[in-house]
Amino acid sequence: MIIYPTIEIYNGKCVSLTRGRLDEPVIWHVDPVETARGYAEAGAQWMHVTDLNALKGEGDNAGLIEQVIRGAGIPVQLGGGFRSREHVTRWIEAGVGRIVVGTMAAYDPDMLRALAKWHPDQIMLAVDVLDNAVMTEGWQTRSAFAPESFIAAFDDAPLAGIIVTDIGEDIEDGDGSLGLITGLAAQTRHPVVARGTVRSVDDVARLKYVPNIAGTIIGRALFSRDVDLAEALQIAAAAREPVAGFQ
Repeated sequence: MIIYPTIEIYNGKCVSLTRGRLDEPVIWHVDPVETARGYAEAGAQWMHVTDLNALKGEGDNAGLIEQVIRGAGIPVQLGGGFRSREHVTRWIEAGVGRIVVGTMAAYDPDMLRALAKWHPDQIMLAVDVLDNAVMTEGWQTRSAFAPESFIAAFDDAPLAGIIVTDIGEDIEDGDGSLGLITGLAAQTRHPVVARGTVRSVDDVARLKYVPNIAGTIIGRALFSRDVDLAEALQIAAAAREPVAGFQ
């Protein structure tokens, strides 16, 4: 299982969001580039970056993110406001390992499928869920799609994977989020990356035993030091213990 240590950038600062609320970010007074280097030094093989300004449609943090990519020295998975082929292509050419797309998939599904074919194993589908509906436009707009049907619509696309976030339970009820993500992971052939379920290293250990969970995105718990990245990476890399079957 892959651990994706995460940096969310808003107005040039590292932040965390509660239930997707961009108007109430928790600001972490750390340097984004040094934080990225620290993740790599701890042994991370990937990291995840979200440009919240781009997600909100209020400019972007492109220059800073380019510094983060160079400073990290490991593949970066980037999300935030991808609405066009040109935008996706520009960042892939700039060295981003994977692009996370959500809103585009809801409004222009054919474009998402085409991008996945043009850039195999480089497009991740974001499925952000609130009250059993897929949210778009930076978690602000409720779509008409149920998460199950939304995921099924792209089952034939050559995606790198699917990121599932339960916005309504984000961090505060890890068990509720894990239940939703477990159910959705069982309904797709694509590897699923869980977001918003890790508050401790015990949560990392639990995720390892969920079928079709290929990774987890961890942000707030690293900044608050509730999770030690090196320990989480060690747990994620360890062989799974045998599990007794039930009759």
